[in-house]
Amino acid sequence: MMQTLFLQAPSFDGFDGGAGSRYQAKREIRSFWYPTWLAQPAALIPGSRLIDAPADGLSVEETLDIAARYELVVIHTSTPSFPCDASFAELLKARAPSILIGMVGAKVAVDPHNSLTATNAIDFVCREEFDYTCKELAEGKPFASIRGLSYRLPDGSIEHNEARPILEDMDELPFVAPIYKRDLKIENYFIGYLNYPYVSIYTGRGCRSRCTFCLWPQTVGGHRYRVRSVENVLAEVKWIRDNMPEVREIMFDDDTFTDFRPRVEEIARGLGKLGVTWSCNAKANVPYPTLKIMKENGLRLLLVGYESGDDQILLNIKKGLRTDIARRFADDCRKLNIKVHGTFILGLPGESKETIEKTIQYAKEINPHTIQVSLAAPYPGTKLYEQAVENGWLAESKTINLVSKEGVQLAAIGYPHLSREEIYHELERFYKTFYFRPSKIWEIVREMLTSWDMMKRRLREGVEFLRFLRAHEA
Repeated sequence: MMQTLFLQAPSFDGFDGGAGSRYQAKREIRSFWYPTWLAQPAALIPGSRLIDAPADGLSVEETLDIAARYELVVIHTSTPSFPCDASFAELLKARAPSILIGMVGAKVAVDPHNSLTATNAIDFVCREEFDYTCKELAEGKPFASIRGLSYRLPDGSIEHNEARPILEDMDELPFVAPIYKRDLKIENYFIGYLNYPYVSIYTGRGCRSRCTFCLWPQTVGGHRYRVRSVENVLAEVKWIRDNMPEVREIMFDDDTFTDFRPRVEEIARGLGKLGVTWSCNAKANVPYPTLKIMKENGLRLLLVGYESGDDQILLNIKKGLRTDIARRFADDCRKLNIKVHGTFILGLPGESKETIEKTIQYAKEINPHTIQVSLAAPYPGTKLYEQAVENGWLAESKTINLVSKEGVQLAAIGYPHLSREEIYHELERFYKTFYFRPSKIWEIVREMLTSWDMMKRRLREGVEFLRFLRAHEA
């Protein structure tokens, strides 16, 4: 085996480019997702190491010092972070020319050729699901024999090998939690709506929903939900419980964990027996009986993508959800005392000043405990990107500026009746209208009074949030 390093390269301060994140930008409140998609191949390769430089606060120089000691370095990248990641690869290649440097992630999966021609420092990129591609690279197999690999030949030309078949037996993958414990600092991973410290894992890959904006199902994971067995999932949770006692919550980060309801109910009952607190991603259509089983067996919070309060927009983006169903779901969660972190997106196809106002009022009505408001991001490889190019919704240069030079998300899509600048600033109004209500303020104060730790946490988050709003307005 080659000495292999899996790396989340240094980036913006607070920039969540982690391979598990829903979108890559600097968050309103400093937070980091686990780099699960790097931990998975690391678990396949004996003696490998995983470094998450942004979460660890490592500088470029410190990271170069570590990376230069390895034979093979695999960097996760994204559309917003690619220029920065490519620059890091150039610095590393200049310091240690013999190192093989490659990249993984949705950006290089959908655009392998241009990713490789961007800089000679990148020797290869992995397309599709890259776990076993990385393993075969570390084993020293000839590039020409590795499926799912695109690479530069000695004469400078680019070769694209045949695609790697999608992984079917999810149970054959080793657990990622031991890699977290071995290589990462658990205390560095903080999400405002999850108990601290937390860990996140996947119980499957792919998503049956067809949302036009969603990155991973359209680029890497696919639309068929392939799952680990219930026994396999519960075995990893038991390992976490027994070996990482500091963990206070487990987040199941599958795109839509609730898609197979009998399976979810079976996992929930197993989690109840293990006595763990957990959360998951869910669609706002889970019926009351399933929610009740989940709640009775340790569920604390659901992360739910509501996106818009306008049914036509939900239809435009193929969300597979209506607002009346989502309202009923929100009522059920309230009855069962299940907390909800709701996510919304401004600037989707069909957006107008009227639909933005409708979504803000809808958010206040269903009243998730906390919210995240994003701006529509046309990632290459998604249907939304195709629509944006075809309809001229991008800037005239067709340059996709998803984040600012500070890492803050920008409005990349604009319409004749609704400019990018208007969409960008509506985000501030959304947050203020939702959070600066007496009822919501009292709800948060009540939560703060439950413990001194919660008091300190919410005060810190409040300061960060107000700074974000001031910076965003500027």
